[in-house]
Amino acid sequence: MDEAPTGEPPAPLLEAIEISKAFGDFLANDRISLAIRPREIHALLGENGAGKSTLVKIFYGLLQPSAGELRYQGRPIELRNPAQARALGIGMVFQHFSLFEQLTVAENVALGLDRATPLAGLPERVAEVSRAYGLALEPHRAVWRLSVGERQRIEIVRCLLQDPKLLILDEPTSVLTPPEVEQLFRTLRVLREEGRAILYISHKLDEVRALCDTATILRAGKVVATCDPRAESAQSLARMMVGGEVGAVRADSARTGGAPRLAVRGLTLAPDDPHGVRLDDIHLEVAGGEIVGIAGVAGNGQDELFGALSGERHARRADAIRIDGRDAGLLSITERRRLGAAFVPDERLGHATAPRFSLSENALISGHAASDMVRRGFIDRARMLAWVDRISEAYDVRKSRRDPEAFSLSGGNLQKYVVGREILREPGLLVVSQPTWGVDAGAAAAIRQALIDLARRGAAILVISQDLDELFEIADRLVVISGGRLSAPRLKRHADRSEIGLLMAGVGMRPRREGAHAARA
Repeated sequence: MDEAPTGEPPAPLLEAIEISKAFGDFLANDRISLAIRPREIHALLGENGAGKSTLVKIFYGLLQPSAGELRYQGRPIELRNPAQARALGIGMVFQHFSLFEQLTVAENVALGLDRATPLAGLPERVAEVSRAYGLALEPHRAVWRLSVGERQRIEIVRCLLQDPKLLILDEPTSVLTPPEVEQLFRTLRVLREEGRAILYISHKLDEVRALCDTATILRAGKVVATCDPRAESAQSLARMMVGGEVGAVRADSARTGGAPRLAVRGLTLAPDDPHGVRLDDIHLEVAGGEIVGIAGVAGNGQDELFGALSGERHARRADAIRIDGRDAGLLSITERRRLGAAFVPDERLGHATAPRFSLSENALISGHAASDMVRRGFIDRARMLAWVDRISEAYDVRKSRRDPEAFSLSGGNLQKYVVGREILREPGLLVVSQPTWGVDAGAAAAIRQALIDLARRGAAILVISQDLDELFEIADRLVVISGGRLSAPRLKRHADRSEIGLLMAGVGMRPRREGAHAARA
């Protein structure tokens, strides 16, 4: 790699010149120009739907631009597929991992390598690279046994084995614990010192300020600013992203709970797959008018608890789960919705929505039991479309046409649609997992405010989140889940972050055998 004269920035490694990308009449990228240099961690910022995902897919060969030019080390290039990008030295770690649970670390790495990469001695090379970059991995360990942070390391090590000059990371810290984030940052700084370039996409602006050297900010498909994020505040970066002030979340200083609208008593449930987590004697109550937050490291029973509360799994006893005083432990999802409950799972594509169904069809699937979209056995398409319009307007869901398929939306816009679809139903109980995962600062504030406002109107809200900042911002009481058990609840004003962090790591957790009254501290 050519060195620039002392005092001058190095020549760009990858340069976009007036790149545009159109999907029909929709212009996702509008004459975007930016330069990514060696020894640089370059942030790409913008609201959901600003064009970030489209642009990096062009950089990785998954999409081709409608106009403009890409240059790599000063030479014009055309990337027709990811294999061409990898051959040049461009690697990418996606927000959603592509791993097979039953296979080992080394086997998953092998499946992601190009055919020309020799497989002899691969476990040893995986171990060597993981040690060199502080990405601790055991090559022969099965993926299902790994934490979310360890799974991300597999994706990064797989890229590093191909010796990339440019590494693209899409929302790399969205599901990591604070210690895992710190370790990732140490690794990225080592990669920068080796002369590599990193393109870093994130909605966590304080992290961007701590890590990145340069930031390019997109709005509505255009570059609106390029700056040194270390010289900016999180608020000023957010203003550039949204084109105005980001509203602060207005939480009540002290909300008083009403009668319990969700009561969980002695819920014990074996996992329905060999890699799941057993729920052990869960006791919990959520009153009308309050928000209870459940904190925890991924893989500690959050999915199993959500499934039990939503009706995807049935409890052993009908009275193990009660909704507004009605035994619901043996009821289906539809029957629980008819009781006034609503549910937002953490996996928006495939769980919360059917990817190839339109937004209106997805609205029908989730809302037919408690809406007027079906009348006397007939589907009212006009009402379905009107419902999509209402959600889109209220939550600023940006899309290429009125009723697109779910998979065509950016992750953040699909999240806004899913959350808005449930909140606008005015449920009496809302159970939501990772409500602001992958959404920009403005949308996150709007979603959190909507949850607070729904609680003010008397709903009981249970928020499962790995984002402690989020829980401390909106919750009235905090509970930690670890190994399928719940800690004793703590009022937010009495909760200590260090103590919560230790409980998330399993330190100080004890099996809960108290009665339901113990969960109403």
